[in-house]
Amino acid sequence: MTQSEFLSIVMPFKDKVFRLAKRLLVSREEAEDATQEVLLKLWSNKSNIENYKNVEAFSMTMTKNFCLDKLKSKQAQNLKIVHSNYKDHNVALQKQVELSDSMQWVAKIIEELPEQQKLVVQLRDIEQYDYDEIAKMLDMNPTAVRVALSRARKVIREKLTKTHNYGVK
Repeated sequence: MTQSEFLSIVMPFKDKVFRLAKRLLVSREEAEDATQEVLLKLWSNKSNIENYKNVEAFSMTMTKNFCLDKLKSKQAQNLKIVHSNYKDHNVALQKQVELSDSMQWVAKIIEELPEQQKLVVQLRDIEQYDYDEIAKMLDMNPTAVRVALSRARKVIREKLTKTHNYGVK
């Protein structure tokens, strides 16, 4: 496989790999390192890459596993989830402040979710994978993915509603 063939396969989803890594790890730098590691592993295994049914799903699974291993390591004591990939520049200042505040609350709520629910929310609501793909990536039953997502969304909705109704958590 040539470099250009490899890049044509990998480039369409490398941003998704980065966003998943960023969701799971601390910082942009950590996510960039994780993305680079996954891409290097794919490159070193490029002769077999065509044997995979879904290279993108395989890459996302590699990313998840790499990041979880990194989080378990001792060097990851200060890692936490941060997420802010939504920006709308045509909104009034008051709306921007409210939106930013809501996004911060949602990120904080997601951070408090159990690991499996965090991953399901990231892959379904942010990365837009379908349930079967998520089930394969996380080695879960598709029904379990739906249940985990439903429970996570319920927690997010309840905590966000409580925050907005009462002003503070």
